[in-house]
Amino acid sequence: MNIKERLLKESESDFQKFSASLIPNIDNVLGVRLPKLRKIANEIYKSSDWQKFLIQNKFEYMEEIMLQGMVIGLIKQNPEEILKYIKNFIPKIDNWAVCDSFCNSLKFTKQNKKLVWDFIQPYFTSENEYDKRFGYVMLLEYFITDDYLDEVLKLIDKFKDERYYAQMAVSWALSICFIKYPQKTLKYLRISRLDDWTFNKGISKICESLRVDKDTKTMLKCLKRR
Repeated sequence: MNIKERLLKESESDFQKFSASLIPNIDNVLGVRLPKLRKIANEIYKSSDWQKFLIQNKFEYMEEIMLQGMVIGLIKQNPEEILKYIKNFIPKIDNWAVCDSFCNSLKFTKQNKKLVWDFIQPYFTSENEYDKRFGYVMLLEYFITDDYLDEVLKLIDKFKDERYYAQMAVSWALSICFIKYPQKTLKYLRISRLDDWTFNKGISKICESLRVDKDTKTMLKCLKRR
């Protein structure tokens, strides 16, 4: 399978322009929709070349990197082996789209919570913006649960970074915490040490949710820092 030719065939010019406008820090977006990418990833994984594909490092298009992340999410080997592939992939993340599609692909996390929890801890204190985003998007995807909520809120409170895509991941995680666990998260919001920008953005994202009632949104807006 010539993957690059396949991607070029599946690309859409209008979607390319739309995607490129949402990912301003890169200029190699082809414009292939996620369902098509996931279909191609499945085909790669079913082929005999998937391991060879994952060790490639020189790509022309963002979607080629996204495909690597999606293929990793399909691996059925033991969890420790999957984590090795994940560790090798993370340095390739250079934008939010690759990060978020990758995290969403790592469904094996649901059956290996403790193992993955321990694995992602170093990324919360990394100097790299997208390492941090990876950590916090993994939190909001898999760990906002009864067992992990308290630890998630602690990690949110420890967040220190002024870079946009890291901050946005934390505000997004905070909003999911509130939507799933409003009372506990409200208690946290009243004592939060988060920087003002991330704190306020988290409240804005909560207020965007259709799952939060009007009166609650009014109350939350009063918590915003001026």
